[in-house]
Amino acid sequence: MAVHLLKLCVGVDSVARLAEFQAARLERLRAAGERPVLCHVTRHMPRRAAELREGGSLYWVVRGFIAVRQRLLDCEARTNAEGRPSCALVLDPELVRVAPRACRPFQGWRYLDARKAPPDAESGPAGTEDLPEEMAAELRTLGLL
Repeated sequence: MAVHLLKLCVGVDSVARLAEFQAARLERLRAAGERPVLCHVTRHMPRRAAELREGGSLYWVVRGFIAVRQRLLDCEARTNAEGRPSCALVLDPELVRVAPRACRPFQGWRYLDARKAPPDAESGPAGTEDLPEEMAAELRTLGLL
């Protein structure tokens, strides 16, 4: 059975900003003549990499809520600029919104059992599609969305 990773999206205040950041990264790779592959580099290779490759996703925590996921395509062993081992989590560029769930801060990543992962989001109540991310988060906190 697949397992997922849960990671804080540090320095990003909305799913839209994450999408912009990742699109810009892919564009820089294209402009440099490199393969446009979206990777998130971490210090350590996940011990459960084989399970992650079986359909796992990286769930991003944005402003205190598990908000979006990206399918994990691979976990590649790499060496960083200092010559130390690292891991590149190869991600599908598609961001899939999930039903928001509050999440406390933590360091690094956490494994997320597939049974406990939030489901993909369905469209919200009518008229909420264009709400600013910050307002939607506040309304969710208050239990109004």
